[in-house]
Amino acid sequence: MQMQMGMINTTEKDSNYQNLDKMSVHEILSNINQEDKTVPLAVEQEIPRIEALVKVIVTRMKKGGRLFYIGAGTSGRLGILDASECPPTYGVPFDWVIGLIAGGDTAIRKAVEFAEDDEEQAWKDLEEYAINANDVVIGIAASGTTPYVIGGLNKANEMGIATGCIVCNGNSPIAAIAQYPVEVIVGPEFVTGSTRMKAGTAQKLALNMISTAVMIQLGRVKGNKMVDMQLSNHKLVGRGVRMVMAETGTDEETATALIEKFGNVRKAIDNYNLQKNS
Repeated sequence: MQMQMGMINTTEKDSNYQNLDKMSVHEILSNINQEDKTVPLAVEQEIPRIEALVKVIVTRMKKGGRLFYIGAGTSGRLGILDASECPPTYGVPFDWVIGLIAGGDTAIRKAVEFAEDDEEQAWKDLEEYAINANDVVIGIAASGTTPYVIGGLNKANEMGIATGCIVCNGNSPIAAIAQYPVEVIVGPEFVTGSTRMKAGTAQKLALNMISTAVMIQLGRVKGNKMVDMQLSNHKLVGRGVRMVMAETGTDEETATALIEKFGNVRKAIDNYNLQKNS
């Protein structure tokens, strides 16, 4: 794909480091760490635009909408990771946040050749979920040029669906298309062009911020606790018991009984308080 005029293509620039193959292990690790330290500062610059994107997501989801991530390669996998962690963390339905990757689920583990070059496929993937005007689509692409993402965002715009993006180059085609663009410019990678590194970290940080802020705004957190989390293993059950103890002042035995009865921290706390005050 031809790059947009004026695009700042930093993700493909040569590494700031030479002769990586001559470095000691300590030098490699230290230099990667030095580069990684710059990523949160780049994300910080985009907080106002991340905020605008979060606000529109919350507004749409309060109307029954959903959040979709579309991407290819590392970017697609990061979207799927973020989406898949929302139900166990916040107890939300599995179709509230949905991650889609070019090449389908096969591409999660194994690259599917040229899948990202199909501008039509993302919309076909979205249509399988009966996407509508209450939904939001975020395109994730380090380069900002991925055809799969461009096609999906273009069609979403045509259909009146709110669109955002997370990219790591300035003035990219995808940022020009997205209604709520987030451009985290992290500069050249330690290994030239390996955008699973700083760019991937930047995308993960932005996704953490977006989904966490959205879930808090939707009431899925009480105080600073994940009161709607799925109690899917002994560690989480123990955490749930401690939450109930802290919120209600009960002992461990009572809190455990409440968790076993209601199967959910929020319900356990609410029902205890209801019975206490009745």
